[in-house]
Amino acid sequence: MITTKSARLITHICLIFFGIIWIYPFIWMIFSSLKTNREFLTSGTSLLPETMQWENYYRAWETANFSGYFINTIIFTISTVLIVIFLSSLTGYALGRIDFPGRKTIMIIVVAIMFIPKGYTIIPLFKIISFMGLQDSVLGMIVAESSGAHVLFILMFASFFANIPKELEEAAEIDGAGFLTVFTKVMLPLSMPIVATTAIMQFIWTWSSFLVPLVLSISKPEIRTLAVGMQSFVGTYATDFSGMAAGATIALLPVMVIFIIMQRYFIEGIAGAVKN
Repeated sequence: MITTKSARLITHICLIFFGIIWIYPFIWMIFSSLKTNREFLTSGTSLLPETMQWENYYRAWETANFSGYFINTIIFTISTVLIVIFLSSLTGYALGRIDFPGRKTIMIIVVAIMFIPKGYTIIPLFKIISFMGLQDSVLGMIVAESSGAHVLFILMFASFFANIPKELEEAAEIDGAGFLTVFTKVMLPLSMPIVATTAIMQFIWTWSSFLVPLVLSISKPEIRTLAVGMQSFVGTYATDFSGMAAGATIALLPVMVIFIIMQRYFIEGIAGAVKN
């Protein structure tokens, strides 16, 4: 008969085993970034390189212009995250707290938007950005990436705000606070777990976004982000695989660090949204 302690041990061993399988491709990529192209193609799934090729990172950072792409990606990502948090929280507050005509219809439309593939909207989005004169600019990419209904975040905010006691709003209104003051001074600070969850998820999505930055930087390569910049390693007749692995490592490490640091807030935000 298997005891509780033995069952727990077996469970942990199985989880560790599957965890190693899950992270092995990333570990393999890191070690592959230190190999030559010949060794990359002939070493199979083996990890350790014959000689550490640190120049792959220099080639990715300088020759492939990842230093410029990195700055572009930081500006692009942080700006998009801030805009999405602001718009999603305001929309969620309106849908979760205010009972107005057509509210349910708007909720249905918001949810329906979730099922529209992003690829179908890229052409009208491109035309709108071009009409605004923001084509071939980081600002244009920010506006395009942060536009649209971010359904998951809106629903999370709406669910959270809908369960906050009315007395908090009424007390602020008695003190003379208006709609925006109540939202920014009372409601938004209470929703910090949801804000943190939104920030983490949107950061990961925007950092690795490919379609929008690709379309809006076709004629201006210097404003590309890291995800689009990976194309620099693909030539007409050859591909720099080890340089690509180094570039992918540079691109993925910030996302992993942010998630590890912020994972506690992410779990709290998801738990709070589900509970509400």
